[in-house]
Amino acid sequence: MSASQPTPTEPGDTGKVSVVEGTIDAIKTMIVSGRFQAGERLPTERDLALTLGVSRNTVREAVRALSLMKVVESRQGAGTYVTSLAPSLLLDSVSLLVTLSSTATSIDLLAVRRVLESEAAAQAAARIDDADLARLDAILTEMRHDPQSGDGSVESVTEADLRFHSIIAQAAGNPVLAALVEALSDRTYRARVWRGYAESGVYQRAWHQHEAIYAALRDRDPQRAAAQAAAHVADVEAYLRTSSA
Repeated sequence: MSASQPTPTEPGDTGKVSVVEGTIDAIKTMIVSGRFQAGERLPTERDLALTLGVSRNTVREAVRALSLMKVVESRQGAGTYVTSLAPSLLLDSVSLLVTLSSTATSIDLLAVRRVLESEAAAQAAARIDDADLARLDAILTEMRHDPQSGDGSVESVTEADLRFHSIIAQAAGNPVLAALVEALSDRTYRARVWRGYAESGVYQRAWHQHEAIYAALRDRDPQRAAAQAAAHVADVEAYLRTSSA
């Protein structure tokens, strides 16, 4: 094992948890350093245990933890492989953390989403192509429906809203940013649906906000796109603060 890798220590030093954590770090270091590439098979438990100087049981627990993090995957009868390491895959754990958090409110999540959506819109304005602009324009047509007037359903318009923001996030060209936007958008889905039933006139206002974001993207204006995206999310924040007061 190279000097740059963390050195796991067996129980008797700082305990079993410390040993497993050290083994997890050592395997991650091997992957980050390029010793094991995305899609490559890891050595057997026995060989990893010998390389790292730990027990096979410790390696097994470390691999199980890395599997939960989507860093590696175990294939029945074929061994353990490094995953694609795609940001959307690795950030699944962040999405789960956000979903299960008992302290993060929708307002907290929207505050973070406002920052991310604003940055995504700014980056997208400089990168977006005509095909994505056409897709956004088509979604805007879907979002013209007003469920509060009996035209369409709350869920279908909300789904169109999610797709609109997803296209912008993907167009930004930053897969980590896109994955974070997706995670937070999914988590705030219920709040959007609830607002659609509870707040009068929300669909007309939301359509105008999305149209303003689209216009800024079409004009390739990063600053205006960022401002419009931030204003849109801030409007949802303001509603939730008022309704929960």
